[in-house]
Amino acid sequence: MIANLDVDLLKTFIAIAETGNFTRAAADVNKTQSAVSMQMKRLEDLVGRTLFVREGRQNRLTADGERMLDYARRIVRLNDEAVISFTEPDERRVIRFGTPDDYADRFLPEVLARFARTHPACLLEVECLSSSKLEDDVRHGKLDLAIVTCDDLTTAPEIIHEEPLCWVTSARHCVHENAVVPVALSQTGCAWRQMALDALDHAERAHRIAYVSTNSLAVSAAVLAGLAVAAIPEIVMRPGMRFLTEAEGFPDLGTFRIGLVRGTSPSAEVNALAQHIADSIGSFGDGMMAAE
Repeated sequence: MIANLDVDLLKTFIAIAETGNFTRAAADVNKTQSAVSMQMKRLEDLVGRTLFVREGRQNRLTADGERMLDYARRIVRLNDEAVISFTEPDERRVIRFGTPDDYADRFLPEVLARFARTHPACLLEVECLSSSKLEDDVRHGKLDLAIVTCDDLTTAPEIIHEEPLCWVTSARHCVHENAVVPVALSQTGCAWRQMALDALDHAERAHRIAYVSTNSLAVSAAVLAGLAVAAIPEIVMRPGMRFLTEAEGFPDLGTFRIGLVRGTSPSAEVNALAQHIADSIGSFGDGMMAAE
């Protein structure tokens, strides 16, 4: 007789596959780590295959695990769709969420995955705008929640992360050695832009603004191509970049903060999304420190 796969086991399995860690997955599915371990032992016994291998602090999927992940996602999705179609009202709850694009590609995938597991009936509408515009939109009721980079003009009441801003250059080029160093910056009003220009001026380092874009990918592209240096936090640093030090002529930039701004009387769903964001950004910072 063919065994039945428990949907609860599959949801835990998916959480581990997406976080790479039994402890973080346990928090996502509201179980103890020992309960999660027992569930995965039961799932492996059911299918008769090893689904995970341990690599340091991470749990990597085996080839059988990768195959199971595809089935698990389809089974869970169909299960949730079936239940929601009979238990939820026809109109889905919409949450309007905003973030600077600096953070979108780094944090959104994990945040959206976590939130979809806990609130599958919610629809997220995402806006990528400058921090000052996002804060203004929340204040005027156009957005329910926003991540913002804090500066003198943008002061979020909830600080969820703080770290130094860093100078970066291409790992394969030497543009940072130019007598007049070219700099890639975001638009006027960006906190990182002002921190970079103030630091260069204070250190009397000759520079020119070579590239300006509201899109963080465009700024990163200029750096990776060896056309300019930039000031970004480590949390959004990309492969192919390296840090520049004060010994190389690049002054200390100071620290910046990431915060959350919520609308008036936020719903339980908005508060849940805010918690997922805080957990995701916080755990990324912890992971970086552990890796150092």
